[in-house]
Amino acid sequence: MNIVGTTLCWIATYSGKANGFSEGQVRYFESKIRPLLIDRCYDCHSAASQRQEAGLRLDSRDHLIEGGKSGAALVPGAPEESLLLQIFSASSEGEVHPAISPALTTQELALLRRWIEYGAPWPATKKRARASGSYDWEQEKRHWAYRPIKKPESPLPPNSSFRIKNPIDLFVAARLDQAGLPQAEPARAEIFVRRAFLDLIGLPPSASELAQWSEQLENGPKASLDDGAVARMIDALLARPQYGERWARHWLDVARYSEIGGWTQDGRSNPMGFHYRDWVIRAFNEDMPFSAFIRHQIAGDHLDSEAAVGTGFLALGPNYTSDGGDPESIAQAKGETLDDRVDTFSRGLLGLTVSCSRCHDHKFDAIPIEDYYSIAGVFNNTREGETPLVDASTVRAFEEGQKRIRAFDARLKERRKAAKALEGAAGEKAKNEIMEMEEAFKRVKAEAPAKYAYAHTLHDTDDKDMHVALRGNLLKKGDLAPRRFLRILAGEDRQHFDRGSGRAQLAEAVADLSNPLSNRVFVNRVWMHHFGRALVRTPDNFGKLGQKPTHPMLLDWVAANFVESGGSLKQLHRLIMTSATYRSSSRFVEPCFSVDADNRLLWRMDPRRMDVETWRDSLLTVTGELDLIQGGASVNNIASSHRRTLYARISRNDPTESDKFLRLFDFPIPRGTAAKRTRNVIPQQYLFMLNSPFMVDRAKALTKRVKADFEKNTGSIDAVYRLIHGRSPSEEETRAAETFLDQSDGNQSALSPWELYCQALLASNEFMYIR
Repeated sequence: MNIVGTTLCWIATYSGKANGFSEGQVRYFESKIRPLLIDRCYDCHSAASQRQEAGLRLDSRDHLIEGGKSGAALVPGAPEESLLLQIFSASSEGEVHPAISPALTTQELALLRRWIEYGAPWPATKKRARASGSYDWEQEKRHWAYRPIKKPESPLPPNSSFRIKNPIDLFVAARLDQAGLPQAEPARAEIFVRRAFLDLIGLPPSASELAQWSEQLENGPKASLDDGAVARMIDALLARPQYGERWARHWLDVARYSEIGGWTQDGRSNPMGFHYRDWVIRAFNEDMPFSAFIRHQIAGDHLDSEAAVGTGFLALGPNYTSDGGDPESIAQAKGETLDDRVDTFSRGLLGLTVSCSRCHDHKFDAIPIEDYYSIAGVFNNTREGETPLVDASTVRAFEEGQKRIRAFDARLKERRKAAKALEGAAGEKAKNEIMEMEEAFKRVKAEAPAKYAYAHTLHDTDDKDMHVALRGNLLKKGDLAPRRFLRILAGEDRQHFDRGSGRAQLAEAVADLSNPLSNRVFVNRVWMHHFGRALVRTPDNFGKLGQKPTHPMLLDWVAANFVESGGSLKQLHRLIMTSATYRSSSRFVEPCFSVDADNRLLWRMDPRRMDVETWRDSLLTVTGELDLIQGGASVNNIASSHRRTLYARISRNDPTESDKFLRLFDFPIPRGTAAKRTRNVIPQQYLFMLNSPFMVDRAKALTKRVKADFEKNTGSIDAVYRLIHGRSPSEEETRAAETFLDQSDGNQSALSPWELYCQALLASNEFMYIR
């Protein structure tokens, strides 16, 4: 590292909402923009340069806005008015500024423009007195996330007023008691049934299922739910194939799953990507041990073809290509591709932002730049390819058919070439022969076996270590970085990954029980999907800039229990869902809110808005239209299909019809691993509910479903409420409905009063929320 790189190590970075920007926005700057500025500008325009050319510094947001002799270099939110973008753009068009070498690629210009449009996110700045490579490793290991997982002793029950169903409740009750807060009352049976169904299978219960399970749950002691019925219902739901579909979708967010690139520098399509999606579904339905789940996704190709499908976790990511073919563009594209693999691997499985060490030592966590290239070196020896999902004879038959096609095509080309020199009768004869050959060629192609089923997977290409890329530039080589695991987790004398690419050894290191992060991170994600918020509320950042656990002892106890179960996700569901904490009411309590407005102490169950997949699938369920067929090719326009939303074809960059619908309701754009969904309530969502053909069709289908009861409004209203809300309407709701339905005269809508009424109920907040 030169003086510029070293200087960067004492510039502080960000915390949660640094300078008013989100963690994701600051991460975008750190991974996409800062490396670009370091590489192109800092030699002449930073605190480390001997003098600032043109009086301009580019190493802080304030200096960019202040500008130099030519005025402000940055106008946040206005790319066209920002001198910085103008200079970079001119450079890319051949007017090379001496400070910009090499010129920016089209992709880099797009990243810079997007950063300015975001408002130019920049981390909060303060001095940090640490030079490169000067980590105090013993001190760093004291950080809570790096400590070994040990099962703590459960606290004693505070008093008899707390319901204790398993040790989870003891840890929660202890914190509530310390804060002087009471435990929430149990949820009503029908609310708990709906909550469990939506959490585990992503579908609401039918009216008969709701009645059946509610009756069984109400057989428990007063003010409680029957424990045996709770356990039986959870087991019944875990046994359904829809369980794997629901929980696969959670993991696909982490895996930034998509099947289409859709951009000039990221345009590769993965037409068989759905095989990875279906593999994840099978893995969860079969309760694959978590250690195997890790190994198969990093190095499954070292085991067998079924396990190899799991490497779609990495293989389906972007593969950037250069836009010019020059060495700089090629190196930049390769660097971006490797960075995607490192980022997805580290944030997804370890909850660490290793990608922040691409250009320099991590500014807060003990991750030196050498560790980044130790991991990147593993993926640098890897390529994306195909793994057949059929037997060898089927593959041979296909290859032989293709060989016949190529041979016939070669003969046909030779005949056409020879025929050009022939005239007269000989020419006519040759023309007829060619026509006959063309017809025969069509038959050869038609008779050849179709391409067999295959999955997009990883394959080893080499076994070499990688050099550190100075300032993130692969053309500027630093020291050799042996392929090995992170020092903060594996120690200084850690194993050198020397078998093939090293992926199999990397997988073992992640899955090793001595690794304190992988199990904690996964358990934390599962907790988040059951409660709406995780114990560590930054699920992909367990480093110093992430939040500390709200209940550290509870997190370790649950993680240790998960390890003891052999990494059984289904057992983890049982543990969480049978607790009194999960079975709590979501009722608002003012005194509790005044003490803990963010519900960090779990004084109630947070009401949660359904994600778009659960909402759409629930709509199709209550209208009786949902197609439960599993697996197979994805659907281009999911809004016009009756299949589960999980089966939508997803694009990273060029939105499909499915993407346009899904992103309206906070579906993450899969350009990178997504730790958690954002929660936006915007007018466009409600305009969709009021005006879209999708909602109109659902209203018509629901009306048709309850048509048999139309002769008596009261019975129909009750039936619709039970289908949609899982309860009977109140007297006031019944009167309002009857009044609306009876006033059919003068209706200007193309929909009938009943269809309008059903649409209003389907668009209601009560339907969209899990309580």
